Amino acid sequence: MDFVNLCFKFEQQNVAFLEIITPEQPTIEMHQADMLIKVRLSGEEVLVHFEFQTTDSYDPEMALRMAGYIVRTVETYRLPVYSSVIYLRPDAGRSDPGHYVQDIVGHQIFIQYQVLRLIEMDGEQVLDAKPTGLIPFTPLMKRPADVGAEEWLRRCIQTADSIDVPNKPAYLGSLAVLGNLVYEPETILNIILEETMHQPTIVEYLAEEAHQQGARKNAREAILEALALRLQIDTAETFKLTLDAIEDMERLRQLHRAAVLADTLEDFTQVLESNQD
Repeated sequence: MDFVNLCFKFEQQNVAFLEIITPEQPTIEMHQADMLIKVRLSGEEVLVHFEFQTTDSYDPEMALRMAGYIVRTVETYRLPVYSSVIYLRPDAGRSDPGHYVQDIVGHQIFIQYQVLRLIEMDGEQVLDAKPTGLIPFTPLMKRPADVGAEEWLRRCIQTADSIDVPNKPAYLGSLAVLGNLVYEPETILNIILEETMHQPTIVEYLAEEAHQQGARKNAREAILEALALRLQIDTAETFKLTLDAIEDMERLRQLHRAAVLADTLEDFTQVLESNQD
């Protein structure tokens, strides 16, 4: 509900949560980070959709991806959709227009969605309001002008630790994992150890997260190395941003196999674009 309220800019009062929808239809190509929520808005059932984006999307561009998500969701569920993309990194999403346009006379298409860049959100307001679902994202939000980066991170961790949630180590771990996008892991861990009472458990949790992140990093590097050796070209510039946005290890393994077997750049690109998140 914190994200539903975010979609409506915390201004819509007549909203009731109904259910989280896990897309099962093969035409709904959403990765695990996406959220599709059914709510009742002023007596009408609607869907609230969020696409989480770490970096910019170029192939396809974000506007086209969002248009595809929105159209397929409307087709599948036959409900109105309120769709938003949330950019996590401070430098991402600057050029996202918030709409897809096909400007052909007699065949115009215009699909609009909301662009939310965390770095433009007032983090202090979020900390003051304490919406449980949003607090782990606050290290990525705009901090007050007179507050340094580490002091801001400390405030975010203190607020997260003050919230009553069933699994506090996992909650703090989520903040730490997201915070890694802009802070050094050692800085986050040191402040968590100083400010919370969950030291052993949170260290264990973060160690597992670090292991998984390392595995994904190694898998991405292996893909680029296989492409370079197989095709004798520098592929890092072409594919690095796209690969960095892929978190699913099975998908990365599939792409590594494709890189090893690719005879041409087009062979690998075809696999990369098939069932793309």
